[in-house]
Amino acid sequence: MDEGNELSQFLTSRRAQVTPEQAGLRTFGRRQVPGLRREEVAAVAGVSVGYYKRLERGDATGVSDGVLDAVADALLLDDAERAHLFDLARAAGPAIAKRRPRASAQQIRPVMQRVVDSIGSPASVGNLRGDSIYANALGRALYAPMFDSREQPPNAARFTFLDPAAQQFFPDWEKNAKDLVAALRSEAGRNPYDRALTDLIGELSTRSEPFRKWWAAHNVRTHDTGRKRLHHPTVGDLELDYEVMQLAADNGLLLAVFSAEPGSRSAQALDLLASWTATPESASSTPHETPS
Repeated sequence: MDEGNELSQFLTSRRAQVTPEQAGLRTFGRRQVPGLRREEVAAVAGVSVGYYKRLERGDATGVSDGVLDAVADALLLDDAERAHLFDLARAAGPAIAKRRPRASAQQIRPVMQRVVDSIGSPASVGNLRGDSIYANALGRALYAPMFDSREQPPNAARFTFLDPAAQQFFPDWEKNAKDLVAALRSEAGRNPYDRALTDLIGELSTRSEPFRKWWAAHNVRTHDTGRKRLHHPTVGDLELDYEVMQLAADNGLLLAVFSAEPGSRSAQALDLLASWTATPESASSTPHETPS
């Protein structure tokens, strides 16, 4: 990816979303562009017009954290967008090494595998690209459509955008898909020379028109906690809360744990799924059909 171009497009896309009224500016007459003009961003940020124009062209040479903070404030960036701006500016600066590191397979440590297996809720370990590294039995059963998909190796974005079954599995498919694109955007800003990530983005861009469209929007977000609705092929509809935690001893790996409200229909469905995974006959297969 062209780091300077990424910075330029991100700033342009954020500027287009801020109205003069939101920025505390008065306007007169008709405006030719959506959002703020470059001159208005510079004025609100307290930098020269030439300096901001150079930054929006993708030249982050010598830019200070103070200037980036001021630009982020002027563009009303949220925490995820602010962090992304800093990542892009660092990547576009002259100090970063312009090379791609070798891709290395990430594996879960045996002690962490035992911890995940001991969790009584669906749990999985993945990386920041959305690759599934490991899941406990209930986690694999919960995400059976992804693990059984012909789109392999298992990856949240690959399944969501390339397997038609994902649109049945995720009732809120569009929201889920946009969140994944935004998370991948954030990761691409943090690690612009990750070859595996670049290859994944290239694959999705080539094979999925919705991915191409939403990738071009330059939206970013964090993906740490929330609620997800699923339609499981065996136990039906589920509404689950999830927490995603970084593993301090395993750089780049995340632990995701799902839970249901006690006594809810979703809790009963998870209990049923757990009972199914505990039977010997089920140990070597995955549920596919919802019982009638």
